[in-house]
Amino acid sequence: MEWQLILLALLTFIASAIGTLTGFGTSSFMVPVLVLFFPPLETLLFVGTIHFFGDVWKMLLFKSGIKWRLILLFGIPGIVFSWIGSSLVLNVNSEVLTGIIGLILIAYTLFLFATPTFKIPERTETAIVGGSFYGLIAGISGIGGAVRGAFLSAFNLKKSVYLFTTGAIAFFVDVTRIGNYLIGGVSLEGLLFWGLLVFVPISYLGAKVAERFVDRIPEKKFRLVVAAFLLIIGFKLFLFP
Repeated sequence: MEWQLILLALLTFIASAIGTLTGFGTSSFMVPVLVLFFPPLETLLFVGTIHFFGDVWKMLLFKSGIKWRLILLFGIPGIVFSWIGSSLVLNVNSEVLTGIIGLILIAYTLFLFATPTFKIPERTETAIVGGSFYGLIAGISGIGGAVRGAFLSAFNLKKSVYLFTTGAIAFFVDVTRIGNYLIGGVSLEGLLFWGLLVFVPISYLGAKVAERFVDRIPEKKFRLVVAAFLLIIGFKLFLFP
């Protein structure tokens, strides 16, 4: 039991650091590992809980980047569609969907590296479409953060705005999907439940370490850092859905 606690704590620390640095990746890193040892729905609830606290840490650490209009336009559709997605989780072939998402991310990031000045205007319709697609994928697979990151990176935001926005949007979406899991009868037991007393503080440490790295990344290079992680996630989702 002790070695399981240590490994889960290490996994949580690394995932939280990655998620804070890039604005996504916590679920993409944790879900494929934990689903090998725990039931899928219990895994989604546990990772969703860690992800929820990661959202809180991002909002606290990058609160200078508040941009409420973008958060609401992207977040409200995300909440609605995350509820729909989490309701459909048992009726959708998530592996096929995940593979397709991976292929889209690969194509997008390669395009972004080829045209680094590309930017989607922050219009109402683009934010709503992005939020809806992100919420649906998050609810179904629990790894919608990369989709959120792809849409928000296309707006070419300042890094503090990007990171706070990803945290704020994911916060409301996570509350929605976690609530739906609980209503549906999913619960945490054993190590995944009482271990939260350790894993939640560990997730903050990971976020705090990542904050130091974010501060050292030049504003103009930050988008390419996000794109690099998107590319890695894209290959992972496509090759190992």
